[in-house]
Amino acid sequence: MAALKPLKIDVVSDVVCPWCYIGKKRIESALALVPDVPVEVHFRPFFLNSWVPREGISRDEYLTAKFGSVEAYKGIAGRVVAAASEEGLSYRPDLVKRQPNTIDCHRLIHWAEAQGKAAEMKQRLMELYFRDGGDLTDIDVLVQAAADCGLGADEVRRRLASDEDVALISGQAQEASDKGISGVPTFVFAQKYAVSGAQPADQLARAIRQVSAEINAEAAE
Repeated sequence: MAALKPLKIDVVSDVVCPWCYIGKKRIESALALVPDVPVEVHFRPFFLNSWVPREGISRDEYLTAKFGSVEAYKGIAGRVVAAASEEGLSYRPDLVKRQPNTIDCHRLIHWAEAQGKAAEMKQRLMELYFRDGGDLTDIDVLVQAAADCGLGADEVRRRLASDEDVALISGQAQEASDKGISGVPTFVFAQKYAVSGAQPADQLARAIRQVSAEINAEAAE
């Protein structure tokens, strides 16, 4: 029997999107439900807040601009905190003091992918932000996060100080928008089917199995 063709899954998301944090855990749970289906998972950049400057802004300023007031977000945050908790994740919105522009985070994930560590890098950045209230605009925080994932600290510091891959990441994020992706996370299966939102793991698992069967049936024809 021929080996199954791997299903390519593109996870389009942002590291400061709480539903993306939850969605990453759910897609991982989904994959655990279908261990017999070979997959290739790639993390693709999206800028939830492309208007935030490279140096970031205060969290209060951001929440006021986006939700009208800090208080208005508290009502919304409770639901997200609960959803994260159900997945075994910790989201502490009270600890977040700075809203970053995430292009440098996406550069780190891209560089980590070359070492097969994109998922680990993305998880580390999300935990720093949501669980620990880490300042992702601070280059020392980013370098340490990269080092935690086994990347060379000195090399990462040098690369972050340059414009390396800024245009590439910006282009990939723009491409996602051009394809009509406006809400994240969005899971793209085999570059032809998109599932938007942090869907439950069992639903994602069902989609993975269906699309895998389809692409392998096509390959066998």
